Amino acid sequence: MKNNRIGLKLGLIISGLFLVVLLFLGVAVDRMFTSFYYANMRTETEDLASHFTVMAESSENDTMGMMGTFAEFSGVGIYNVSREGNVMMHSGVEDHGCMSFVRSSDLNAIFSGEKVSYLYKDPGGARHFVSVEPIVKDGQVVSALYIVASTERMDESLAGVRKLLILSGIGAFLLALGSTWIIAQFLSRPLLQMQKATRKIAAGELETRVDIGNRDEIGALAGAINDLAVDLQRYRDSRQEFFANISHELRTPITYLEGYANVVKERLYETEEEKDRYLDIIYMEARRIQHLVDDLFELAKMEEGKISLAPEWVDLAELAGQAVEKTKLKAGDKNLELQYTVEGKPVPMYTDGARMEQIVLNLLENAIRYTERGWVRLRLSFEPGEVKLAVQDTGIGIPEDELPYIFERFYRVEKSRSRSHGGTGLGLSIVHKLAGLLGGNITVTSKVGEGTCFELHFALRQEER
Repeated sequence: MKNNRIGLKLGLIISGLFLVVLLFLGVAVDRMFTSFYYANMRTETEDLASHFTVMAESSENDTMGMMGTFAEFSGVGIYNVSREGNVMMHSGVEDHGCMSFVRSSDLNAIFSGEKVSYLYKDPGGARHFVSVEPIVKDGQVVSALYIVASTERMDESLAGVRKLLILSGIGAFLLALGSTWIIAQFLSRPLLQMQKATRKIAAGELETRVDIGNRDEIGALAGAINDLAVDLQRYRDSRQEFFANISHELRTPITYLEGYANVVKERLYETEEEKDRYLDIIYMEARRIQHLVDDLFELAKMEEGKISLAPEWVDLAELAGQAVEKTKLKAGDKNLELQYTVEGKPVPMYTDGARMEQIVLNLLENAIRYTERGWVRLRLSFEPGEVKLAVQDTGIGIPEDELPYIFERFYRVEKSRSRSHGGTGLGLSIVHKLAGLLGGNITVTSKVGEGTCFELHFALRQEER
């Protein structure tokens, strides 16, 4: 892929790690083989030294001849050295004229009955294993037997092993490079997809989605990006709908205000009664705009968390009764029966009384607004640990597929009749926000043509029970 910097970084990191592992592994294998060859050659040299020492200590006449034959066959040099460092006998393939491998410290140890082994490097740079043992006759050390074995064949074998290790390492590294490139591309592809998707989302293409089916962390990140896109799209749509609704809600009353104000200004009325009727329409439309602005301001404060609560001990039964009294006139104008019942033993509740009354009033007014005949009932139930407040009506009802949206701003079930019902479409949104702020939750059940029931649940504190 073009500009696949993530894949490049991943490839470099993985390749670097693999190279480090190969180097450490190669050094370890080389050390292992070197130690094995050295230990094996030291053992062989020491065994030959022991064997030749036994032969030298025998009293047979042809011993030296046999030792020379064995030395040539074994590819080593044999030196019989006196206490003073003089060579009394030499045989085999190794011939060191300078005899620099004979050291006085080793001779002292040899003639004390000890055995000595060491690695020796001659003036020409060649390396040899040297194993020295004392030759004992009649209980005394009479000379030192030196076995000198060249490491040339061992070094050649080690060079072959090292060459094989290097070739194998190069092959493994090249194979790793190919594998790393494939793995890096595979791992970086989802990240690149998410990068392109986020750029499209940032550019306003909110319908963009990341199609990654993994269930690992990358899949979770892709899901989070998709959720963000959905939320942004919903926010954009709701914002557009909000401005459209605001424009729609304000257009009608402003048109009325402009039209009837012009009628009054131009004195296009015939009687004072007609003038007063026009002035009443202007006043009602102005109140309608004021009510809409107040609701919007209230809802904005709640959504921003700037609304202040003033909790106090409230008699919820009395508060609900007062709300019923305030809405009796509206219910009577539509010949609706307004019912209020209290179940259980009323107890004081620590809450914001003004906000709680606002919730009850909004629910009652909403029920009355969308009920043409029948009744509206407010039921307050005090139960162990909680209090339930239910507002039920016999109104038009809400279709089941619209229930999830009724708490959204400006949402109306009866869109075609919204003007005649007179609502702003913000009442239920305010109720939903206030219920959450006061620690409660609201549920709704409804059937079209039969009515709707809103039910709120508030938990009672220990001292309230």
